[in-house]
Amino acid sequence: MVSHEQPAPAGPLTAVEALARVTSTLPGGGETRPGQAAMAEAVADALAEHHHLIVQAGTGTGKSLAYLVPAALLGRTVVVATATKSLQEQLASRDAPLVAEALGDVVVTVLKGRSNYLCRQKAAELADGGIQAPLDFDGRPSVGRDGGLIAQVRSLLDWGNKTATGDMSELGAQIGPQAWSMVSVGTNDCPGANRCPQGHHCFTEMARAAAREADIIVTNLHLLGAHLASDGQVLPDHDVVIVDEAHALEDVMTQCLGIDLGAGRIRALASEVKGLGIEAVADAATSLADTADGLADVLEATSESEQIELTAQGDLEIVLRQIDVAARKVLGALQGLEEDADAAAIRAVSSATRLVEDLSRLSSPELGEVLWSGGSRRSRTLTLSPLAVGPALERSLFSQASVVLTSATIPLGLGARLGLDSAESKVLDVGSPFDFRAQSLLYVPEGIGDRRSDGAEERIADELASLIEAAGGRTLALFTSYRAMNAIADMVANQISHPMLLQGQASPDALIEQFRSAEDACLFATMGMWQGIDIPGRSLSLVAIDRLPFGRPDDPLLEARREAAGDDAFMTIDVPRATTMLAQGVGRLIRTASDSGVVAVMDDRLATKRYRSHMLDALPPMKRTRSKSEVIDFLEAIRDSAEG
Repeated sequence: MVSHEQPAPAGPLTAVEALARVTSTLPGGGETRPGQAAMAEAVADALAEHHHLIVQAGTGTGKSLAYLVPAALLGRTVVVATATKSLQEQLASRDAPLVAEALGDVVVTVLKGRSNYLCRQKAAELADGGIQAPLDFDGRPSVGRDGGLIAQVRSLLDWGNKTATGDMSELGAQIGPQAWSMVSVGTNDCPGANRCPQGHHCFTEMARAAAREADIIVTNLHLLGAHLASDGQVLPDHDVVIVDEAHALEDVMTQCLGIDLGAGRIRALASEVKGLGIEAVADAATSLADTADGLADVLEATSESEQIELTAQGDLEIVLRQIDVAARKVLGALQGLEEDADAAAIRAVSSATRLVEDLSRLSSPELGEVLWSGGSRRSRTLTLSPLAVGPALERSLFSQASVVLTSATIPLGLGARLGLDSAESKVLDVGSPFDFRAQSLLYVPEGIGDRRSDGAEERIADELASLIEAAGGRTLALFTSYRAMNAIADMVANQISHPMLLQGQASPDALIEQFRSAEDACLFATMGMWQGIDIPGRSLSLVAIDRLPFGRPDDPLLEARREAAGDDAFMTIDVPRATTMLAQGVGRLIRTASDSGVVAVMDDRLATKRYRSHMLDALPPMKRTRSKSEVIDFLEAIRDSAEG
């Protein structure tokens, strides 16, 4: 939590005046950014007049200060939700303290989902009962695999006795997901503070209490989605929401308003119940575990991503009924013991209750919902997703609060898809302070041809290798699939003299840090790194994109949305999504006023198809070229300047 108090000014500051006070504290006294001031003024007006606002603020605008300053002046609780952890951390550790220090009397706190905090009760149970016991019930052989896991859990228990917040982001050491799951709980598992022996000093409840006293609550889109899906039970009372990285809101809300069920979830509940050591529920837990195998077998028989009609999937209907019967038996047996139940049993009741509720929805999809299978062959999940999130957002978000949506890239038609009434909202594009035409080139090579044609990947690899050599490394190569990344990386490796880093070799944070510090390295990555990466300076002068990032034609959710859109599906569903992702990838290049470089899109469609104008209009106003010699000269000049 950040709180600062200063003597009150002689009169109330306007948003622009307050912004100037904040930026004057930056190194060198800050700089004048007209777009930032215009955005701050528009946000202040929207919050004062209780209307909605959509702001496209290009890279370099400083949009976080442009909304934090009016939020700090408002005098009412404001929720700021971001899509990425990196931006949430930036707001919490840098931008919000800067605003609080300059303006005074501002309390800012960070609130995360329950699973981000250590559960004192689970930690106490492990400390009292031993770490090995829960491992014996997880359905897998324990011999030879638990030494490192036990050591991690012990370190977590030790940390739990010292930490003031219980926030997993404090952990410097690498802790695996299984170890963390043993000392944390999700929303589905927690019985609530009133029913937990450790509820009076629960880390999550402490964070929520701090949030209730805050002026600005910094959180993430998934927690905002959980709040909306629970009819307002997660976040403190508020009537203002600012969504940064708003281009991701539709996808995140689709996840939050839907349901996922896989065999792992069922096995985890069965293991949890078996671990209670209560004979009366052991048989019910075994029956539940058996149904997980049935679900895994049925889902494994489906395609990787397949839309499902239950009436045509008799085996799946049968398995869902079997899971429901077994889950209800577990729930009934646990509830019969509830008067004498300990905290672990109460958590199991909570998990079983949510499973029964979710099974009811999965078994009877409503109009406007699509049921589909996803995930890898060995870990398929059954997913229920809404075709449109607009109705739910209009009811639970836009009718309840003043909302500011902002991003460097606002997708075409975003407001309508989110359920935002155009008559109740204003739209603003404040541009970017960078001189993109002088700082950058957008290059679509000639000669690649159809991306699906024979030899296309070889031609891309040859083109990319020559560009990397001209740039002296310093390349972020973005791919739409792991297969393409690995295939092209193998071919490029034989042609260049610079270090290569591939996604999957280490954690994303570790790879980015290696790339940032090496200055002549190349980082090959997939869709997970198309946004949120910030590499200013000499380490990056070439962003290469292997193809336009259209969604898969067989993606079941997109396929259902295309069917609903009819003849306009390509332009209303596919092009906006691909355009947004392309703009996010392009946005990795120019991060400061002194950056320069090339974006090379290895897909001829950006230069030849009629829809290219929609995509190009969404990109920064870069100089465009198809001349390889011009690009080579530009990259070599940047390289020589960096090495000189």
